[in-house]
Amino acid sequence: MIEFNLEVDASGLQCPLPLLRLKQALMAMTSGDVVKVIATDPAAHLDFGVYTDQAGHQIIEFIKQSNTQIFYIKKR
Repeated sequence: MIEFNLEVDASGLQCPLPLLRLKQALMAMTSGDVVKVIATDPAAHLDFGVYTDQAGHQIIEFIKQSNTQIFYIKKR
């Protein structure tokens, strides 16, 4: 089990809302904190991947469970 500081449930939201929720969460966090994001948007992994690469954050784990994706993202 990965320890996290904040959980964001973006279930049922479509692009770009899961990404916006992630950005808002990261803005409120400090460097080294981990956010857990739950998303059902099938494109979330693409959006999160591009954003974290560009912003310097790190996806430390990605879990796909049927129609749900769970991300653990560490703030830079």
